Amino acid sequence: MKKKYDYVIVGGGLFGGVFAWHATRRGKTCLVLEKRGQLGGNLYCEEIEGIPVHRFGAHIFHTSDQKVWDFVNNLVEFNRFTNSPMANYHGEMYNMPFNMNTFNRLWGIRTPAEAEAMIEKQRGAVDGEPANLEEQAIRLVGTDLYQKLVKGYTEKQWGRDCRDLPAFIIRRLPVRFTYDNNYFNDKYQGIPVGGYNGLIKVLFEGCDFRFETDFNENREAYRALGDKVLYTGTLDSLYDYRFGRLEYRSLRFEDEVLDEENYQGVAVVNYTDRETPFTRIIEHKHFDFGKQPKTVITREYPAEWKEGDEPYYPVNDEKNQSLYQKYQELAEAEEGMLFGGRLAEYRYYDMDKVIASAFRLVEKEWQK
Repeated sequence: MKKKYDYVIVGGGLFGGVFAWHATRRGKTCLVLEKRGQLGGNLYCEEIEGIPVHRFGAHIFHTSDQKVWDFVNNLVEFNRFTNSPMANYHGEMYNMPFNMNTFNRLWGIRTPAEAEAMIEKQRGAVDGEPANLEEQAIRLVGTDLYQKLVKGYTEKQWGRDCRDLPAFIIRRLPVRFTYDNNYFNDKYQGIPVGGYNGLIKVLFEGCDFRFETDFNENREAYRALGDKVLYTGTLDSLYDYRFGRLEYRSLRFEDEVLDEENYQGVAVVNYTDRETPFTRIIEHKHFDFGKQPKTVITREYPAEWKEGDEPYYPVNDEKNQSLYQKYQELAEAEEGMLFGGRLAEYRYYDMDKVIASAFRLVEKEWQK
């Protein structure tokens, strides 16, 4: 008996969208099952006061991958947004990433040689192999930058003291000895004009959809709808948590519409002291160079993840990686199922890396 679809795609996010785009252009039929009420995954934008609001946190597209950049720009128009966030430490404002503007504000110095000497001197506060995240951060950037711009933010993000976090969480902290406030080093960056919904719409064009649908509630029935399944959800839920639950950190968002044109003068301000409960404020109109009379800000609060919450950041410690490996072995043994995306791969992915990963699956799927 012929099945209705060539592919059942579980999840309407970026990975599934890139795969769907390639599949439909090969004449394949796709059914998308999405737990939420709309497509886009965490890229989804909601229009408020004429402003595209990044509903699930700030998303700035950046890449040095020419193939990926050409792909998205052939689908929609991108603007010239450059990510230049600020850090607020008890009202003191610092440029991010750490650069000569940051060092001048912090120490009153003017030259790269002075900045390098100051950081090198402070790194000496930690001898030997760093035993925890605090020591690792000090070895990377010194005590002053750590205390003001790393410690509080990191402890809020992870919900525990930096001395109780493993050193490997921070493998590097970008330090730039130039007066350059561009956060990313990639060759290209920007945001789709009007937000990400237009890009998502193009990617899934030609597909059928079922919203507010959880594949794991009726797996066999949904699998029967297609010749193959592309699964982009969490692996532990696919296997009913038989080895235990993978851990995540989650986020909570609090929006506010303000009757003013410009609240903070930049898209993102990180709050790096421990006492402020949120980690950052996003002012969405700056992503699209908006001139609307009002503005929308979002305070972003880190949160412990529990079942039913959105899983944002995988806890990539040894325990969770070992657990994920067990689920991955089950997935690799599946017949007629493909896997990909940040949840199925249990890793934090930048958007360009998600697209590149989807490209690899596409090539593998149709190389024959």
